Amino acid sequence: MQTSPKAKVRRDAIGLTWDELGRNDTYCRINLLSLRIPAIILVLKQSTEHTQNTHAALIWPLRPQRPSYVTLRSELNKIEQIGIEKTIEWVSARRRGDILDEEFLRQLHKRMFGDVWIWAGAFSKESTRGIGVDAWEIDPHLQQLLGDVRAQIEFNAYRPDEIAVRFHHRLVWIHPFPNGNGRLSRLAADLLIGQLGGKRFTWGSGNLVAIAELRKRYVNALRAADGGVMEPLIEFARS
Repeated sequence: MQTSPKAKVRRDAIGLTWDELGRNDTYCRINLLSLRIPAIILVLKQSTEHTQNTHAALIWPLRPQRPSYVTLRSELNKIEQIGIEKTIEWVSARRRGDILDEEFLRQLHKRMFGDVWIWAGAFSKESTRGIGVDAWEIDPHLQQLLGDVRAQIEFNAYRPDEIAVRFHHRLVWIHPFPNGNGRLSRLAADLLIGQLGGKRFTWGSGNLVAIAELRKRYVNALRAADGGVMEPLIEFARS
């Protein structure tokens, strides 16, 4: 089978080069629109005298110690959820710290998804992205956001719920990480509202990953916030 340059695997993706993998197997990189991250497909061909069978297996760019049974998105969701629950326990046990800090947000993301994604806690490095700001703009936009939220708190620019939800919305809009930005931003908003003396948000009182109709309401509220209308998102956060 002829291979294209796109079929070569970068060492920083899974730790192996094309030559190390062997040319009898064809590895092709694709972009999963649902996850917005690089993934790899391994295509194995078995030829006999009369038939040729092609078997394809999706190899996620997970950490080497990943459970061998992770083959479905639903299983991936469960493992990610376990990491999120452990992170919530860690946050609950830690002393009060500065949530409005880039390093804390990186650490929060790494704790949430570090058992699944090898790049957890690292900002996206893709030169062109279909969502969020360009990679080189992530840090300046994030610093601007953190400074703006500190000022909003200091001068009581908005009521606490709106400050936290605005923080959530802009963090999602920046989209600093390849994946997990919504879940990170919701947890960060929960932590911020707690520090401001409010109760944690309920975010529709359901699983935004699994329930399509609930996620649709959430996305519509985010789009309204993109246009400067914050109330739908604030209402959703408290629903």
